[in-house]
Amino acid sequence: MELKKPYYAVIFTSITTEDNKGYMEMAHQMESLAKRQTGFLGFESARDQLGISVSYWDSLVAIADWKMQADHLFAQKKGREEWYKWYKVRICMVEREYEFGNG
Repeated sequence: MELKKPYYAVIFTSITTEDNKGYMEMAHQMESLAKRQTGFLGFESARDQLGISVSYWDSLVAIADWKMQADHLFAQKKGREEWYKWYKVRICMVEREYEFGNG
């Protein structure tokens, strides 16, 4: 993913409850919805026991708008009530990046 720098990353790190029925479906819905938001640049995610999702945005305003989007607010509430034992959100400016690829 080649993005024009600087841009912003929202890093969402979480541990879900054992009974997280419906969580993955909601996560996919939120990813699909985020992709349609103004300022959205990309998304990466991995989950084992610790989940890490990173969304990329062109501005802090775009991030604030996403946080307050009605369907996303509903998902956040449901997550706090049903799916998460713990989570942390970090918002960072990306000024530099590099990568390695072997194929």
